Amino acid sequence: MPRKNKLWLTVSFFTLLALVLAACGPAAEDLSGQTVTIFTAAEGEQVTAFQSDFDDFTAETGIEVVIEASPDFETVALVRAEAGDPYDIYNFPQPGLMADFARSGYLVDLGQFLTQDYMLTKYTQSWIDLGTVDGVLSGVWHNADVKSLVWYAKPAFDAAGYTIPETWDDLLALSDQIVADGGVPWCIGFESGGATGWPGTDWVEDIMLRTTTPENYDAWVAGTLKFDSPEVRNAFETASNIWFNPDYVYGGTTGILTTNFGDTPLNLLGDPPACYMMRQASFIAGFFPEGTEIGTDVGYFYLPPIDEAYGKPVLGSGSLLSMGNDRPAVRKVMEFLTTGASARAEVELGILISPHLDADLAWYPNDVIRGFAEILANADTFRFDGSDLMPGAVGAGSFWTGIVDYVGGADLTTVLQGIDASWPTE
Repeated sequence: MPRKNKLWLTVSFFTLLALVLAACGPAAEDLSGQTVTIFTAAEGEQVTAFQSDFDDFTAETGIEVVIEASPDFETVALVRAEAGDPYDIYNFPQPGLMADFARSGYLVDLGQFLTQDYMLTKYTQSWIDLGTVDGVLSGVWHNADVKSLVWYAKPAFDAAGYTIPETWDDLLALSDQIVADGGVPWCIGFESGGATGWPGTDWVEDIMLRTTTPENYDAWVAGTLKFDSPEVRNAFETASNIWFNPDYVYGGTTGILTTNFGDTPLNLLGDPPACYMMRQASFIAGFFPEGTEIGTDVGYFYLPPIDEAYGKPVLGSGSLLSMGNDRPAVRKVMEFLTTGASARAEVELGILISPHLDADLAWYPNDVIRGFAEILANADTFRFDGSDLMPGAVGAGSFWTGIVDYVGGADLTTVLQGIDASWPTE
């Protein structure tokens, strides 16, 4: 037999052998009939929609996904974890709580099966970073809310020929123009009962993202960059250039401290409006009177960048998912949760904004929510609400009261040093 034919027969034999061995190898594990439980703090319609996100997944895999919800999420989740009986998957309402669970050893390292290359096909790096604790991928994001928004009195705005500002300098120039035309640029309300001051923390956080690095923002949230630092001081002072200008703010500083944040939107309505602009998160849409048409009666735009070096950052909030039990079926569900399909039913109902790269803008039920999603999708950096991540004594305490004291006339150095002094030492 010619040498070439012998070689061909040898190659064909080993090729056939490989195919036979592959055919005789273990089949993919059948996970049908298994149940995976997700524990969430969500309520009502969102729980129902979240459950329906898994209809097609269950039909395809046979894995039953059960959503359990409780308003006492933190307490119940911690009790179960400490007892060694964790939920399969936790839907954490904020990353700070997830980080506590991860550092306590209650969560599975998702990087064991969700590689960095894979994750980058599902999320931008900022989202991956926010789910990473001490170098370990501990959570994947389910939804987001956008805080970096300015709402405006659209009919009066359009009638005056004003244009949407693209930079912070444009925003200040617009404010000056509104004053020159006899109007009041801003309505600001920090009153919120026992939580008075929190809307001011969002201003400072948004400005921090626009004037320093994301790393400095993270260090500030962690307590290693002090409030009494040049970076944080600059953020307060930049905000006060608007807050403390009596021509800029409806009611002045007294109005800021006495106007409830939920009443502020009312001032954008009317002919003429009491003010032209209001900085507030996407959720404020629910505080306009019934019948108000967003896009007609009021509009919104992205809070402009300040330093072009930091691009277009977005401040927001949201929830993310982590594993408490490591089983093949749970891994399969977690992998699905990295896809836009895992949030589609909620997106289509207008309940949430998806951070997934493969979420389709066409899923959103109207242009308003779609606009929020586009702002999120175009963000160069996303960071979670800083005060929500700080220790409660600061983020829900001295930071709030410090804002109130500062707007009320207190010395900034005294305010910043006071907040630093309140930071827990343990």
